[in-house]
Amino acid sequence: MNELVFFINNVVIAGSVTGSIYAIGAVGVTLVFSIMRFAHFAHADMMTFGAFMVLLLTAAFPGVGAAVGLPTAIVMLPLAMALTALLAVGIDKAFYKPLRAHGVKPIVMVIGSLGVTLMLQGLIRLFAGTSGQSLYIGERKEIFRLALPFEGVRAPIVISEPQIILFVLTFACVVGLHLFLNRSRLGKAMRAMSDNPDLARASGINTNTIVAVTWVIAGGLAAIAGTLLSLDVTFKPDLSFFLLLPIFAAAIVGGVGHPYGAIAGGFVVGFAETLAVFNWAVLLRPFRDSLPEWLAQAGNLAFVGTEYKIVVPFFILVAILVWRPTGLFKGKVI
Repeated sequence: MNELVFFINNVVIAGSVTGSIYAIGAVGVTLVFSIMRFAHFAHADMMTFGAFMVLLLTAAFPGVGAAVGLPTAIVMLPLAMALTALLAVGIDKAFYKPLRAHGVKPIVMVIGSLGVTLMLQGLIRLFAGTSGQSLYIGERKEIFRLALPFEGVRAPIVISEPQIILFVLTFACVVGLHLFLNRSRLGKAMRAMSDNPDLARASGINTNTIVAVTWVIAGGLAAIAGTLLSLDVTFKPDLSFFLLLPIFAAAIVGGVGHPYGAIAGGFVVGFAETLAVFNWAVLLRPFRDSLPEWLAQAGNLAFVGTEYKIVVPFFILVAILVWRPTGLFKGKVI
């Protein structure tokens, strides 16, 4: 049972946390692709920007969360979502809209997004510095230890307050996105534009409004994902470097342009990363006497070291592109 608890803490909970972050981030990427038909590489930097806005707001108004029993960073999250959404709409109007007006090819838009990426990275590092910072300013991160009622079980199941909030907000985002896309008039218009932009324009759909709403949703989700990741670990100005490849891998695994596929792809990539770095020798300890000597004496049976975790989403990305380019949910081929 102790080994099972270790597995729950280091795979089930950790994989769910990572998968939730990737899923929320990948939804923004896939929405932008489905509406505007280009891969937005600056999305991970918008996630960093959202977390940075929360850091600034938390530093400006410390202790506000104590009045409602939540971390101040969570109380400031809606305002940071609005600021990130405003940034996303502003970037579109300043950089991407003129390119669309000239009818450039998608590859030009992708290169433009790389330029926006470098610009945002430079600005964030200019104001945030290069060192990591905690979003808990004058507060303490709550950690809950759940002891199992079994004899001989010493290790408890450990889950932190930001992880619980992450699971709740991920569920809320998934349900909210589903209801928006399937029940609201605006959501149905987005789906129509995603399926056939020319027919959507001919039907009288205001494509400029759809584009703006897409950026607002993508920016808001980016702020949520970046903030909750920074709450769970710490805020780093180079956060986007570690997020860009996994969220694109998640979007492609699920099917580019398919929101539900992005959610599934996020959890696939998140659990694949977690399982790849997990030390499987721990689970084999109760069976050590019946195992071959070389296996029983193995200290670490992880598939890859923690420092090579970033290789896992890259491997999944290449495998999916070769085996099933449309992804698990048959999205649009890049």
